[in-house]
Amino acid sequence: MQYHYAPDADKVPTKRPPVLEYETQVMTIPATWSRNDVRKMLAEHAEYGRWELARTRVYLGGYRRVWLRRRVIRVSRTL
Repeated sequence: MQYHYAPDADKVPTKRPPVLEYETQVMTIPATWSRNDVRKMLAEHAEYGRWELARTRVYLGGYRRVWLRRRVIRVSRTL
């Protein structure tokens, strides 16, 4: 009797983890806004819009540019 062994026969195909996709929003904040006002605005975006702070940059002249991101959740079909 002769047996044939396939080395990949015992491996079960696994699903790859989904690639995280992010939606971004860029906001430009004038230099006249106080740091406290900016903090309140970003906290509201984070709490109610589920945004998270990705990047902040302060430019010459004092204006700020803020990048917010949130994860896009794709729903897969179950049928």
